[in-house]
Amino acid sequence: MPRSIPWWLGGLLMALLFYYTFSTWGANRPIGASTGMSYFANLIFDLDTEQYEYAAIIEKSGAWEAVMLIGVFFGGLFMSTVVTKTFHLSYIPTLWKERKNTSIPSRMVWSFIAGFLLIFGARLAGGCNAGHILSGGSQLAVSGIIFAVVALGTGMITGRFFYKKRKK
Repeated sequence: MPRSIPWWLGGLLMALLFYYTFSTWGANRPIGASTGMSYFANLIFDLDTEQYEYAAIIEKSGAWEAVMLIGVFFGGLFMSTVVTKTFHLSYIPTLWKERKNTSIPSRMVWSFIAGFLLIFGARLAGGCNAGHILSGGSQLAVSGIIFAVVALGTGMITGRFFYKKRKK
């Protein structure tokens, strides 16, 4: 089995996924993820949809996205264990070890901060990177394309400064 799939096959599979999710015989809605996390929070804290307005708003869309997130997890697990055979558990990625440190608590704190900022920003924008880049971009929405350019550009710049090589 290959350790990766060709870019054109990945693009074709993504196009089929978008076609299915946008079609009326599929999910009939765009792809998103952050509302699924809010839906999980509603389930965990047993929020009443009659008492909490936002819980009622995301009840239907969040349920679909929660199922999609579970599918993404198991799909990724399947691809890494069966297809590419690259699955392994790692607390600290190789680049982090090379450029930062070998401290697991340090890695966890930075991961939490980065994840919090990403989710906070996504909720402020009323969506998430998956919704804006994947769904918006596939529909050639100007806002989705602008978001993709800004998000990927700032990610590259931030990564360049954050993972800057140490001077020896």
